[in-house]
Amino acid sequence: MTGSSVQGIKTVLHPVSDLAKAKEVYAALLGVPPQTDEPYYVGFEVAGQQIGLVPGGAAQGMTSPVAYWHVPDIEAKLAEVTAAGATVKEPVHDVGGGRLTATVTDADGNVLGLLQDR
Repeated sequence: MTGSSVQGIKTVLHPVSDLAKAKEVYAALLGVPPQTDEPYYVGFEVAGQQIGLVPGGAAQGMTSPVAYWHVPDIEAKLAEVTAAGATVKEPVHDVGGGRLTATVTDADGNVLGLLQDR
């Protein structure tokens, strides 16, 4: 193990079927307007966390919210967790702005997200 090579959960993405309705609910819950408001993603920045709404997330395989652990080296962490028994669900890819994400599942099928900002 490489010690504490995570920076905590800072991003949680929620799959939504109706982006407009979800945006209203999350804005009311969080007490702030979205920081990012696009047809493909709505993001709120609250207390150092990114809360994201992903329209059509279910069609992309998101069956529940996914918490993303921020890491300094996503490739190294992916190798480490797969060596420990996790299964790659979504390999490392750039989601824009130099942000890299990947997801794995643990032995019980729980989805764990990894995120690296360049």
